Amino acid sequence: MPAEDEPTLDPASPESPPRELRFAYVAGVTPGKWIRRWEERMPHVPLRSFMSDGGTQLSVLRDGSAHLSFVRLPVEREGLNVIPLYEEQPVVVAPKGHEITVFEDVALEDLAEETFLDADELGGPEMALQVVATGAGLLILPMSVARHFNTKDTVARRLTGAPGTQIALAWPIDATDEVIEEFIGIVRGRTAQSSRQPSAQQEKPKKAPKPDRRGGAGAGGKKPKVAQRYAPNPDKGKGRGSRKKGKR
Repeated sequence: MPAEDEPTLDPASPESPPRELRFAYVAGVTPGKWIRRWEERMPHVPLRSFMSDGGTQLSVLRDGSAHLSFVRLPVEREGLNVIPLYEEQPVVVAPKGHEITVFEDVALEDLAEETFLDADELGGPEMALQVVATGAGLLILPMSVARHFNTKDTVARRLTGAPGTQIALAWPIDATDEVIEEFIGIVRGRTAQSSRQPSAQQEKPKKAPKPDRRGGAGAGGKKPKVAQRYAPNPDKGKGRGSRKKGKR
């Protein structure tokens, strides 16, 4: 049920009451394609986005800052709808000049003697990358996060043998309406004509009946009766001698 100050909207109608849809996303998520599709299909509903760090990826939903949030799993799912979207490629980040720079891919088992840093303990990936640049240790991150912060004194290589991370879309269970459903459909790749999109379920105007080009249509589009040129033959279809002769 929508809140009293957010009336149910017709997502396809520009005459609906104004409504702003807000979503948050963690570092590494690039929402540009979803924003472009939204602006094409729903130009009358403003869309606002902002980045959240790992510690606030769910709190933005609890405090109402965002209607939806792109999160990095795992998360606490109680009271939330969570749709996994895609898996991220892990990389290992090292200071420039480290021996991993001669490889394209690095196996986790080959780094057993290395010191690994924890991004959360260092205040997040951005700060952790600066520590890596000093030579204090290596760091495992999603490739998208390493590219986003892109510290110049570090190098990143794809890491095999390490578990990947997943990006998901989350929103409160009791906060779903047609506008949110429209956004979810766009993120999941549904086309504008999909029968599951609220904007495609609106009643289409009925087309006016086509005029009768034969020029003889009467009221209601019915064909006029044509005068019969010949009287019907009552014996038509009966074989000769069909009458039974009685006994004399």
